[in-house]
Amino acid sequence: MKKRERVAAWLMGALSWASLGVTLIFLWLFTHLSLPFFARLDWGAFFTSTQWTPLYEVKQFGILPLLTGTLMCCFIALIVALPVGLTTAVFLNEYAQSWLKELALGALHVLSVTPSVVYGFLALQWLTPLLQQYIPSLQTYNALVPGILMGIMILPIIISITREAMQSMPNSLRDEAEAMGASRWQIILMLLLPYSRRGIAAASMLALSRALGETMIVSIAAGQHAGLTLNPLEATQTASSYILQLSLGDVGQDSTEYASLFAVALSLFVFTYLLNLAGHRMGRSLNHLSYLAKEHAPI
Repeated sequence: MKKRERVAAWLMGALSWASLGVTLIFLWLFTHLSLPFFARLDWGAFFTSTQWTPLYEVKQFGILPLLTGTLMCCFIALIVALPVGLTTAVFLNEYAQSWLKELALGALHVLSVTPSVVYGFLALQWLTPLLQQYIPSLQTYNALVPGILMGIMILPIIISITREAMQSMPNSLRDEAEAMGASRWQIILMLLLPYSRRGIAAASMLALSRALGETMIVSIAAGQHAGLTLNPLEATQTASSYILQLSLGDVGQDSTEYASLFAVALSLFVFTYLLNLAGHRMGRSLNHLSYLAKEHAPI
């Protein structure tokens, strides 16, 4: 038995180091392939310029418009998904009957396996014309509609992780609260949600990271205009959609435009890593367990 445990521990350790190695290989590749771009360009202009026109006659390489478009779509998605996902997780954990839970979980599985290109065409062909009837200033390509569809896409992540965090709360805490006369709504607000804060934070960061790298929805419905704007009703371009746009073009491999593809990929890689690191530290800093939870948590 001990030999099997040692083999299993060695195998898990090897897989962990392998995943780290793959990450470092990607980081090295992005860095190596983007060096020609940074060698020809002022680093300060890359991070501070508000113009991104690599395919125009006057070429400018300021990544701020791409980052702004990316973050705007992602935060719209999180604003849509977080309240819906949190209330759905509470409902499934506290109120839903078993048959309704199975039905809801089946629907979540369908959402999780739906190709993102389907969301993109729904955004462009259905939701945008519908919202234009109520918002006349909404452009055909915009950040609002793909953000909403991305929010629907990341719902399974938020609901599943939040629900698992809620299910981990010891029953003894609920029994003690009920013995003191607390209603179900009071248990949810004063006990369940504070206990699940770490899971909610982790779900939010993971869903935001998923939205950060989304390509097809924003490529189809957000447009390809890399202008610096904070208006979600206007067209915008994200970092991932620019990578897709350039990879499908006829840009020479020795050109600055081609090298900018890997510079954008490196920036997106680093930004995603920093976002996950911030989420990890946020989860650690949250005091999600009271002293009662520590006393009664199962061993």
